[in-house]
Amino acid sequence: MAEPYQPISCVDHERLELAALRRRALLVTYVDAGGEKRREKLWPRDVYARAGAEWLEAESASGALTLRLDWIEAIVDRGSDD
Repeated sequence: MAEPYQPISCVDHERLELAALRRRALLVTYVDAGGEKRREKLWPRDVYARAGAEWLEAESASGALTLRLDWIEAIVDRGSDD
């Protein structure tokens, strides 16, 4: 996926940052680097800018994950469970 970065909404960006600060789980639907659509429960750890794009570092049940923010299609707050 080499398309130019498309900024996400401020609301979604803030939701990711707040979840990282509060260690809250989110249910995230995204398209991975291989073009596959996925839906996973994630624990955001950091949101940062690099190489002209914004990125999310998170933990999932299968391990660490790094996503470009414009790959994310939907975010649902899962609260502080797990």
